[in-house]
Amino acid sequence: MRTRTLLTLVGTVAALTLPLAGPASAADGTVLTTGSVGGTAVAAGEVLTAPLASGTAATFYSSATGTSGISCTSSQFTATVTDNPSAPGTATESVSAHTFDAASCTTNVVGVLGVTSITVNNLPYSAGVSSDGTVTVTPAAGSTIQTTVVLRTLLGSINCVYQAPSLSGTASNDDNTINFASAQFTKVSGSSLCFANGYFTAKYAPVTAGGEAVYVN
Repeated sequence: MRTRTLLTLVGTVAALTLPLAGPASAADGTVLTTGSVGGTAVAAGEVLTAPLASGTAATFYSSATGTSGISCTSSQFTATVTDNPSAPGTATESVSAHTFDAASCTTNVVGVLGVTSITVNNLPYSAGVSSDGTVTVTPAAGSTIQTTVVLRTLLGSINCVYQAPSLSGTASNDDNTINFASAQFTKVSGSSLCFANGYFTAKYAPVTAGGEAVYVN
């Protein structure tokens, strides 16, 4: 299979759910709703999914401001809502999958010919989505967020393993997105062709549940 479960990332996922244009006012509603702000409550157990926003790419670069690294145009995350309390508050989710299609990935790292796979390890992760638009992704107790990148070189395949204690992102009701901006990972193993740090940036949209757009209240 050329599509592998990631990171979330790299992740979130690699995860996960939806900058707000200002927190919505929904004192009598839940944090996550479908259809509109203050709309139908998302039930615990519902599955949320989101692909990359149209026309964007998920990138894993060697620095927060550089352009050297990996870029993928096909990625998606899947998460299950575990708790959706009254707003304002924090909804929780279990991130079960974050995939990248290796066929959509390109790299400009010197000495690297291509990307074989990007896999997010140690799933599931927990994700919290707060009414102010803050998204936090954390691993299970005693674990870590980890991403394994397999690259093709003239000397064969190399594995680059990256870890992060947690990831932070933002959710926006403007276009039902989840955004990660230069979320930092540190290399824990791999050859000298694996950059020492990886910075993950991606915009996932729209986030949906049962085919309907998800809003944060």
